Amino acid sequence: MQNNIIISADSTCDLSLELRERYNVSIIPLGVTLGDKTFFDGVDINPDDIYTHHAKTGELPKTTAANVGDCIDYFKPFAEQGKTVIHFSLSSELSSTYNNTCLAAAEYDNIFVIDTRNLSTGSGLLVIAAAEMANQGIPADQIVEKITALIPCVDASFVIDKLEYLHKGGRCSALEMLGANVLKLKPCIEVKNGKMGVGKKYRGKYSAELIKYVAERLNNLDDIDLDRVFVTHAGVDSDIVNAVVEKVKQTAPFKEVFLTRAGCTISSHCGADTLGVLFVRKSPIQ
Repeated sequence: MQNNIIISADSTCDLSLELRERYNVSIIPLGVTLGDKTFFDGVDINPDDIYTHHAKTGELPKTTAANVGDCIDYFKPFAEQGKTVIHFSLSSELSSTYNNTCLAAAEYDNIFVIDTRNLSTGSGLLVIAAAEMANQGIPADQIVEKITALIPCVDASFVIDKLEYLHKGGRCSALEMLGANVLKLKPCIEVKNGKMGVGKKYRGKYSAELIKYVAERLNNLDDIDLDRVFVTHAGVDSDIVNAVVEKVKQTAPFKEVFLTRAGCTISSHCGADTLGVLFVRKSPIQ
């Protein structure tokens, strides 16, 4: 990597440790509060801890943005070393994390903060693209320009089996949850313009509907960048996950298929039975 550029992101990018090390990505964790204790996403708490707590108490955790002070402290060592930082943030439509990071970055020179307008490995795709550009010696300002143009091309979606976490988190009503349960609906949550919205509603056995979902998301190969794709899940049964990965490989000749587990922040809002296929299109998504 170009020595003076640091590629950075908050923990919601959901890149695995292997990928963070491969692309030399620095991470600032978001907060997760269970009961009266606050932890840091991916540092001293993992999603299974959240599910265990919920099973015992019925309580969901509260997730918190990195505050301005923490962001200032995080950027300080890079600034003191004379590094240029390109930092990727969870969509500003979903969290105050982006605004807090911008306020902190204003304390230093040469820190670029990018609003990914996305979440999970939708953001992770942009992080990896930037890291590859830095490896090629592309200057920071040009990387930011290229990534900004790439943001609308990220295709990020997830299919959720059970709506309990979304309901308890205030993202769907009791009536919507009841209707989905009665009709066995599996909504596809799509990220567009930085926000989450409901796309197609699948109906039937979760494992079978995920296979349909993959076929439909990858149905136009001419408009898909085939460098890489993420299969990201929040704790789905391994047999189902493996079947989805195989379907992705059979459907599109991606150079790399990354299997990743969603971190605490994302898992806190969607619950375990959630899986998404995330990739980049060649043209902006309308």
